[in-house]
Amino acid sequence: MDFNTLAILFMVVVIPVTIVFGYIAFHRWTDFRQAQMETLSQEAAEKAAQYAAKTERLEQRVATLERILTDRSTGLADEIENLRDKPLN
Repeated sequence: MDFNTLAILFMVVVIPVTIVFGYIAFHRWTDFRQAQMETLSQEAAEKAAQYAAKTERLEQRVATLERILTDRSTGLADEIENLRDKPLN
């Protein structure tokens, strides 16, 4: 085989095969990245929901403390003792 025949064989066989395998590899990589991003966004949404629930609990506790601090009734000590007995969550 001479050089021209090998060059033509290379262009006809090797280059198209390389292009096809490159396309397949790129497609699989983009699918993987998309699945990875979906997983990350789901995790972020779950964390946001947890933070929202925690914030709600903290807001309730702050509201209770504000009410206690602004209330000048004689039962203040009793209310504080009752709050100590309640679970935090």
